[in-house]
Amino acid sequence: MAKAGTNNSAERRAIQERAEQQGVRFLRLQFTDILGVIKNVEVPIRQFDEALDGRIMFDGSSIEGFVRIEESDMYLRPDLSTFQVFPWTEGSGARVGRIICDIANPDGTPFAGCPRSTLKRVIAMAAERGFTMKTAPEIEFFLFQRRDGRPTTETHDAASYFDLAPVDLGEDVRREIVLALEQMGMRVEAAHHEVAPGQHEIDFHPDHVLATADNVSTCRFIVKNAALRNDLHATFMPKPIFGVNGSGLHTHQSLFRGDVNAFHDEAAEWQLSRTCLQYIAGLLRHANGSCAITNPLVNSYKRLVPGFEAPTASAWSEKNRSPLVRVPAARGASTRIELRTPDPSCNPYLAFAVMLRAGLAGIDGELDAGPPVNKNIYKMSHRERRHLRIDDLPANLSDALDEFEKDDLVRETLGEHIFQHFLEAKREEWDDYIRHVSPWEIDRYLGVY
Repeated sequence: MAKAGTNNSAERRAIQERAEQQGVRFLRLQFTDILGVIKNVEVPIRQFDEALDGRIMFDGSSIEGFVRIEESDMYLRPDLSTFQVFPWTEGSGARVGRIICDIANPDGTPFAGCPRSTLKRVIAMAAERGFTMKTAPEIEFFLFQRRDGRPTTETHDAASYFDLAPVDLGEDVRREIVLALEQMGMRVEAAHHEVAPGQHEIDFHPDHVLATADNVSTCRFIVKNAALRNDLHATFMPKPIFGVNGSGLHTHQSLFRGDVNAFHDEAAEWQLSRTCLQYIAGLLRHANGSCAITNPLVNSYKRLVPGFEAPTASAWSEKNRSPLVRVPAARGASTRIELRTPDPSCNPYLAFAVMLRAGLAGIDGELDAGPPVNKNIYKMSHRERRHLRIDDLPANLSDALDEFEKDDLVRETLGEHIFQHFLEAKREEWDDYIRHVSPWEIDRYLGVY
């Protein structure tokens, strides 16, 4: 992968030639806000040189959690290696290109509230220790019917895990999504129907963690666009339907030293290196503190309940999917761990940053992950869980924010700007939620009391 932000003249020429060949008339300068929502500034072809030079300015005060109005000027610094052309034409018939940007202050320094720059800082910390991180997320989502132009929670099929057409009515839409992702330079390993009706999954090939975060962010946009073109609504809401599985962002991850997988040790127990076990221990140690980042919505905690293949406790395992961390069976160069907490509503840059930082802290502190827990945690008694030192994950967003505030490592990873703005936004979200009277409360109490 080309070095982010390198304004190389050869890269510039290649972008301009490709844009000309493919009839690109507009360029989207893409970035994300603190909450992970994609933003963009679009420029016409005559502004391409200015955009590629990083001279496009925008008003940062209008973006959630960025800056105050008196310090609003921000610059978009493009990562030229991320240039791609969207595989469709707009209504005008014009082709649109895309470049992912970092946010810079007017003096050229990285903006403290830029999530992508936050991840890059942690990547640099790993590099100082001789590590590069590779990730391969499994992103789940629902496809729902639209009625009168508005999304519903009516599923478009009655299929279940790995079903085929005609039961799986989303097969053609999935293929359209995969083709679009591949055309945008992403390597898709697999795509299939998930457990719940209307639920789907796309699995990415392992890649450098920064490229993966870029891909997750772009994937959500591609999926929603493809769904809309088929008169469907795609949602990455973690738990849109009561009583069925929610959507996760299971993240497979490994550390490499050059071309050598640092998680593998042929001679060790479970063939897992000390580095791997310490990395797992770091994830477990900071699981509660990072939960607000990996699971940032009120709705996220409706997914993290027993019985739906989502973790509820801090433990690791080789054999089952109820713990927080699972180690898939593959070994050698494919040795990896799978963090099962995150959901697809998270900001991937911040989520991957806290994952990597927690794992590095485990290595630095030589933490002990303990033995794997290969029993079903959902069926354990409270006493068994205490004996095995298995802690529960936060039960709701408020509890997660309490843990978030107490975790100095997570705070340091994010930096004070992102930490405070994220905390403020999420406390406000929780306060709004607890004041709301839900249909469940009306059904439960109105006729009784």
